[in-house]
Amino acid sequence: MEFRDLKAQYNKYKNEIDSVIQEVINNANFIGGVEVDTLEQRLAEYVGVKHCITCANGTEAMTLLMMAWDIKEGDAVFVPDFTFFSTGEIVSFVGATPIFVDVDRDTFNIDTVKLEKAIIKIIDEGKLTPKAIIPVDLFGLPADYIEIERIAKKYNLRVLEDAAQGFGGSINGKKACSFGDAATTSFFPAKPLGCYGDGGAIFTNDDELAELLNSLKVHGKGDNKYDNVRIGVNSRLDSIQAAVLNVKLTAFINHELDDVNRVYSLYTERLKGIVETPVIPEGYVSSFAQYTIKLKNKEERDSLQAKLKEEGIPSMVYYVKPMHKQGAFAEYDYDDNDFEVTNELCDTVLSLPMHPYLSEDEIEKISSILIEKLRNFER
Repeated sequence: MEFRDLKAQYNKYKNEIDSVIQEVINNANFIGGVEVDTLEQRLAEYVGVKHCITCANGTEAMTLLMMAWDIKEGDAVFVPDFTFFSTGEIVSFVGATPIFVDVDRDTFNIDTVKLEKAIIKIIDEGKLTPKAIIPVDLFGLPADYIEIERIAKKYNLRVLEDAAQGFGGSINGKKACSFGDAATTSFFPAKPLGCYGDGGAIFTNDDELAELLNSLKVHGKGDNKYDNVRIGVNSRLDSIQAAVLNVKLTAFINHELDDVNRVYSLYTERLKGIVETPVIPEGYVSSFAQYTIKLKNKEERDSLQAKLKEEGIPSMVYYVKPMHKQGAFAEYDYDDNDFEVTNELCDTVLSLPMHPYLSEDEIEKISSILIEKLRNFER
């Protein structure tokens, strides 16, 4: 059994994927070209924004926005404490200070009440200048952008939607990657829309920002790549990855998003009342990068994970360590008491196999083993 079954997806679309890869090789146009242009147009149309700028990966997508917005030393950027390292890393990379904020226990996303308190605290201290908020659409569920955008407007902050896991999600029909001033996603293979290597994209309705990003991602180019008007980076999506993504985007739109939500429903029917299952607020759609349950404590979580492994069922803990406890951020003076929910989640969460090709029989097997183990554990 696979945690995220890329083999099943490839077998279903083998002819189409093999064909588009071979076409790129035949044309020998490996950087840029029609595949990238087509993908950017299709992604922008699907999300509902004017511009999509592809790049090398999701981390560099966020870094490019930090550069474009001139985020630097002395600036504060607000980031959820319960997320992957890169969201905080890119803030420190440009010299700014990440201000970690605890998350909501039900949605796993940034707690908006605690977010506003953190902003007020930084303003009152007067040592840093608040500049931006980077909410994360964790496990596929969009953050509370209605409230986040209200807070951002109140304190004159930019919002960067980190939709690395969230592509395909929505709030009241508005797609993930369309919130805030700009959004980013990742095409890492295991993501809801993944390629066969690394890849990322930025989304925005801001014409000037899009023009600047297209320059920054190619060594700060001006009229052409040998006319360099600013310091940039080398961050491009290659044509083979774009070709693969064009095939996968069609599959994602046609059935994969619906299928992961079918898997969510089947899991939840079996597990509700046994463990704490994912909470999807009214009006929200998740793209289910992960199906993450909560156990009572670390002992129960670790025991269940060991039993699943024994039965040949993969599972993962996202995340074992909060951002504020990462060694890379040791220089900052964070109070552990400010992160009560994140600390609990790191001890109790467990992600089960989740992908569009998971069968009902596999879901039944996983659920049965889980239920039996927990009943025995309680005895």
